[in-house]
Amino acid sequence: MALVPVKAFADAKQRLGPALSPRARSHLARAMAERVLAAARPLPVAVVCDDLAVAGWARGRGALVIWEPGRGLNGAVEAGVVHLASMGVDQVTVAHGDLPYAAGLASVGARPGITLVPDRARNGTNVVVVPTGCGFRFAYGPGSFARHQSEADRLGLPVHVIDDPCLALDIDEPADVWSLLAEPIGSELLR
Repeated sequence: MALVPVKAFADAKQRLGPALSPRARSHLARAMAERVLAAARPLPVAVVCDDLAVAGWARGRGALVIWEPGRGLNGAVEAGVVHLASMGVDQVTVAHGDLPYAAGLASVGARPGITLVPDRARNGTNVVVVPTGCGFRFAYGPGSFARHQSEADRLGLPVHVIDDPCLALDIDEPADVWSLLAEPIGSELLR
């Protein structure tokens, strides 16, 4: 199963303020999240959120909504994984909603253990595949890729790293927007 944490579209991507208006940021966040949900097919998808508009959007796309208000990214993802485990899900593919080129998420978790897909700089972690019952502690933020590798080592689970250019590009900084706008997909996402 795929788990996609999605922040309120109106509040998403504040760091992109120098490059995009609030309305354009909201539109881009929604368009990228839609791509990520589509990229998860044929896996069933859950969206973990704390925003009513996002919950309605997710339900409208056939996703299960896991409501986790006020927990922050790490807490929301961990609670989402626990919730899915309680439903009998054995493995979860956690994919961030800001991957404009997202594709093939269903195949990322084909190997046992933990799979990590780092960002382009191998600093952050854009996709993590974990067995639900292993007690994996998520540690997103700068340097998360190394922390997630260490967490897998702590658990004694094999780690598989996939460097996938489609999943490595996330949109966090104004420079990311400028490079995205230079590509045909950029104008499509901002339409």
